[in-house]
Amino acid sequence: MPFRREHVMSSFKGETTSGFPERGETVMSLATARRMLPLVQRIVADFLEQQKACDRLQPEQSRLERVRRSLTWPERQQRYRIQEELAQAEREMQGARQELEGLGVTLLDSAEGRVGFPTLVNNRRAFFSWQPGEEALHSWHFAEESVCRPIPQAWLKEISLSGKY
Repeated sequence: MPFRREHVMSSFKGETTSGFPERGETVMSLATARRMLPLVQRIVADFLEQQKACDRLQPEQSRLERVRRSLTWPERQQRYRIQEELAQAEREMQGARQELEGLGVTLLDSAEGRVGFPTLVNNRRAFFSWQPGEEALHSWHFAEESVCRPIPQAWLKEISLSGKY
């Protein structure tokens, strides 16, 4: 049976608590964010793959669009094919964004694929952050800041002592 993200996504819904009282957004523990990471990694990889497809197709689409009135039939077919491929890639990118939103995860930097798992630190809105190339969650930052800080050892120790990860 092929892997289906929908089944895994539903298992995380009860693992978060509502927070950010003024916004009604999700607040995640570090343990929950770490359990969700493998799924989020796959979604981000899909998003970035489709983004690369768009980046590859858009210059050719622009070129063909500029000279569309003088295209031969095979070139017109190519233009139509590229339009459809671009539309499909954009739909899949939007689907990946929606999956992340459904999980309560924020796409912080779409070019890099950096995501944030919302949390609270000292009663301030913050994110545990991850981006492709990182094997695990290693950093966090306040929502209004872009500077990432390492996750303190005490937070990691608390997870290992509680047995939640």
